[in-house]
Amino acid sequence: MNALPADMPVVEIAQPGGPEVLRPGRRPPPSPRAGEVLIRVAAAGVNRPDVLQRQGLYPLPPGVSDLPGLEVAGTVAAVGEGVTGWRVGDAVCALTPGGGYAGYCTTPAGQCLPVPHGLSMIEAASLPETCFTVWINVFDRARLGPGETLLVQGGSSGIGVTAIQMARAFGHRVFATAGTRDKCRACEVLGAERGIDYREEDFVAVVKELTGGKGVDVILDMVGGDYVPRELKCLAADGRLSLIAFLGGSRTTLDMSDILYRRLTVTGSTLRPRSVEYKTAVADALRQHVWPRIEAGTIKPVIHSVFPLEQAADAHRLMESSTHVGKIVLSVGD
Repeated sequence: MNALPADMPVVEIAQPGGPEVLRPGRRPPPSPRAGEVLIRVAAAGVNRPDVLQRQGLYPLPPGVSDLPGLEVAGTVAAVGEGVTGWRVGDAVCALTPGGGYAGYCTTPAGQCLPVPHGLSMIEAASLPETCFTVWINVFDRARLGPGETLLVQGGSSGIGVTAIQMARAFGHRVFATAGTRDKCRACEVLGAERGIDYREEDFVAVVKELTGGKGVDVILDMVGGDYVPRELKCLAADGRLSLIAFLGGSRTTLDMSDILYRRLTVTGSTLRPRSVEYKTAVADALRQHVWPRIEAGTIKPVIHSVFPLEQAADAHRLMESSTHVGKIVLSVGD
């Protein structure tokens, strides 16, 4: 282990509120506990849960850092007791329990993945949160299988661009909604068969037309609200709706007959509270099934903007504007 600096740059949440409450500061680097690695952070991804945490709407699990940041890329600076899979100096990207907006960050060793060959640290930092989320909710919980179709709501988001590419890489037909024609075209460039402008088109009608009246087998939804009953209408028999957020509201009214007569499944999950053991299993699956496709160029990081760490507030403003396509990343210096 190399000597660590006395302090490191961080971005703290001064109090719940708007982007202006994100405050650059200095703190001592954390120390890895048993089973953890300490990462010298080169870049950190910005995600919707960071915004919710900043707003005071995303309670932290016990014992995690109060700093935002759920994914990073960098080099291993130290390993805790019992860690055997990583060594100091290894280039990694990782899903973290929090604390990524900092010069150093600890995370369970099982939640680390190697930086894919040919990718920069900025690109690698954009992968963990979205790849974990898509794998869990599309391939694990919703069981997207051979020959099945996927509709991605919010296809131009960080989650959306990953879901489109991952599903296409496994040979599935993919459709995606987005809020402008340009965003729809971006989804199509990434592999969506059809980008659907939800402001101008009825996604239910378009999906039914594209699938010959059958509907899609799986929908990945981060909107919720009044989208849900409409989504049930465009699911095929035995279809699955996988909810990961509710930007459009957490309440809706359903006609239960849609679920009953066509054997539909509505499921959902959040990633942060899941156990280390579960996340380690997901990391293993990604390393086996997804990382080779990234290294082959079949799945590519989509980076919209990069901000210096101290400009995290500007990164959050961009996130909340929803004008971006792909990921927003913070570059972390000493």
